[in-house]
Amino acid sequence: MIAAEADGHETDGHEAGEHGSDGPEAAPAASRRRIWWPAALAAALALALGVPALVAGGTSASGTSSLSVPADDSPEAGFARDMATHHQQAVDLSFIVRDRTTDEPTRTLAFDIINTQANQRGMMMGWLDQWGLTQHSPAKPMAWMAMGGHGHGADYQAHDGSLMPGMATTTQLAKLRSLSGREAEVFYLQLMLEHHKGGVEMAQGYVDMAHNESEKRLAQSMVIGQTSEIGLITDMLKDRGAAPGVPAS
Repeated sequence: MIAAEADGHETDGHEAGEHGSDGPEAAPAASRRRIWWPAALAAALALALGVPALVAGGTSASGTSSLSVPADDSPEAGFARDMATHHQQAVDLSFIVRDRTTDEPTRTLAFDIINTQANQRGMMMGWLDQWGLTQHSPAKPMAWMAMGGHGHGADYQAHDGSLMPGMATTTQLAKLRSLSGREAEVFYLQLMLEHHKGGVEMAQGYVDMAHNESEKRLAQSMVIGQTSEIGLITDMLKDRGAAPGVPAS
């Protein structure tokens, strides 16, 4: 199972085992702390500032606001849980490649993904907590997408640790850890390209059925940001003489 099942587990595990103190590419502990603190801050901000908007879920017949929270099986809860899981793997992939190459464009992309997606994940976890909902559900991943007619995501068959469209398998994660230099860069970019495509599909699926304006705005920002990065990653692969698409393992 990937790290998203336990917050930070994958990241902590691979960092503990692979960040040698005398390795030329090892990152200082302070750098890791700078990367991770925004996620905790985002969760706090979601609780302190974002929650009032998130619980104003509807309007009564008289036109006054009525307070409500999403149901456990709602698209709001399902999207928050599933995108948090999806984001965690993107963070894990980016930490892995950061220590496998000295290429600055690749490391900069990885750093940006770590910061952005850790922040967004913290917000979604904070919302779930405020709604009084668990961070995980026994429901099949992306089952909520069937409510909006997005059959592809809802019908996805999990395999080898890949729970949702675009997610890397356990085998692919192990392969990335075994590579270095240009080979690691290319494989990371190929994996992340597919990961972003899956993320955009899920985020757009939620936008199309959203009942919560704050969460909808977050999903829209994901669509815009990851679509832009898809173009960047495609260009980076071209610069390295590599094609999009993850090679068969």
